[in-house]
Amino acid sequence: MNDKQKDLIQKFAALGSLVALTAVFSLTSSAFFTLNNGMTIALQVTSIALLGIGATCVIITGGIDLSVGSVLALAGVVAALAVKNLGLPVPVAMVIGILVGTACGAINGLLVTEMKLPPFIATLGMMMVARGVALQITGARAVSGLGDAFGELGNGALFRVVTIGDDGFPNVVFPGIPYPVILMIVIGLAAAVMLNRTVLGRHIYAVGSNAEAARLSGVNVNRVTLITYVISGTLAGLTGCVLMSRLVTAQPNEGVMYELDAIASAVIGGTSLIGGVGTISGTAIGAFVIGILRNGLNMNGVSAFTQQIIIGLVILVTVWIDRLRNRR
Repeated sequence: MNDKQKDLIQKFAALGSLVALTAVFSLTSSAFFTLNNGMTIALQVTSIALLGIGATCVIITGGIDLSVGSVLALAGVVAALAVKNLGLPVPVAMVIGILVGTACGAINGLLVTEMKLPPFIATLGMMMVARGVALQITGARAVSGLGDAFGELGNGALFRVVTIGDDGFPNVVFPGIPYPVILMIVIGLAAAVMLNRTVLGRHIYAVGSNAEAARLSGVNVNRVTLITYVISGTLAGLTGCVLMSRLVTAQPNEGVMYELDAIASAVIGGTSLIGGVGTISGTAIGAFVIGILRNGLNMNGVSAFTQQIIIGLVILVTVWIDRLRNRR
């Protein structure tokens, strides 16, 4: 069985789990299988999916990025401070926030490629540094009073239909497609094309399959590895801006444990932790598995602590299956 066949098996297993969870929660809660809840799940999944796309690129090369949750927080608070303290327009401030994420990703890549640090250690260090800087520049306090324009990206929606009822109150006929969901779809499609249809994508898979063979074939292994960490950092920066926009408040403690959700979504979707195997579509399925699991458990009144146990067990079983698949 080749890598492509193994990847398809894992992806269909994840898709089967997604369908099964949807069926079970639809039976246990009448409010689960509704349009509004579907949009809510899609909106909640955007953060996991965006971070998961970056994690997929990094993991395919055989690396890991533990810093995305902290980078997310740093990028978000930098964007917020640029609006509040410097008076910059919201789009400009968010671009600055995204560039902060890009810079953090580039530093991670340089630590791995030039200083030869293990990815686990390099990104663990960045996780601590980025979180510390976010707390330092905000004084460990939330940045509020950012204005309605700052919340447009995270709370706006395309094709939203609202009518005014006889009582004078607005009625939402169609909630619309949230901007973060549109962003997730566009970036997911772009990343899938990059991995499957471009030279860079083929080189990413080659580095993960056998870095030395790739180097001997003329692939610049260090550059390819660096690019994947830059992609991960950039998407973390974007996710930070989207999350802070949804809250209309920048929280320096936001994004804790998000890196584990990102890695879990990639692994559930078939990305191998030893590198060389993985797809964006699989990661999207993995992100929705986590999102639907959380949403359905919430609707059924399961405590947050029990949810952590269940999701942790799902991750353990998935990684165990991945190890069995690679051993065979």
